[in-house]
Amino acid sequence: MATESLEGPVPEDAVRGQRVLDLLDKALDAQGAMVRKNIARARQRNPEATPAEVIRNLERMYVSALTGTGAAVGGAAAAPGVGTGVALALSAGELFSSLELSALFALSIAEVHGVPIDELERRRTIVMGIMLGGSGSATITKVAERTGQHWGRQVVAKVPAQTLRQINKILGKNFVTRYGTRQGVIVLGRAAPFGIGAVIGGGANAALATLAVRASRRAFGPPPTSWPGQEPDTSPTVESTDGESSIH
Repeated sequence: MATESLEGPVPEDAVRGQRVLDLLDKALDAQGAMVRKNIARARQRNPEATPAEVIRNLERMYVSALTGTGAAVGGAAAAPGVGTGVALALSAGELFSSLELSALFALSIAEVHGVPIDELERRRTIVMGIMLGGSGSATITKVAERTGQHWGRQVVAKVPAQTLRQINKILGKNFVTRYGTRQGVIVLGRAAPFGIGAVIGGGANAALATLAVRASRRAFGPPPTSWPGQEPDTSPTVESTDGESSIH
């Protein structure tokens, strides 16, 4: 996402916002081969696992990893002798790690669902749409002029790249406003002393991860019944009362 040319000084908020988008693109660029490795890791305990079982494992891995990074940085920031400047620097570095983890999770789920992720614009739409939750899905379906559930399959996999660029332009602005502000609050909270930062960092990241998991379920819908090349499993599935499996 290139920064648009502006006459005169560039506002500080615009510079900061572009940095967030640059970090996102950097995280997306790093996820090519990692997606397949991540899915293989989710299957390693049971090579015969169904797509639904692999998705549940991916969800647990993501929530655990994001919670752990937040708590670790919060704990380090609260250690004796660590100044506020160092604490904020640690948390700012963790922002990129959280973006990487979130991008890896979202694209891994898309891969299991058979949604194409080779094109950068499609990866951007998937990751920002999931991280923005309900507002992201509303923007995607409105700009794409498509209705119905599961935008991950109905929009990202089918609409042309030009439409996706229009979608991503709007998502990018919302992403900077909402995700950047949300992370800014968390970053300051992690710098709190006496171990409070670890609690804030871990708890906040756990909440963000859980929201992303729920958004991914809404984006893609029920998992495939079988892997490509396999006969579909026709046995009945058991769902919770709200139609979504629980997060453990």
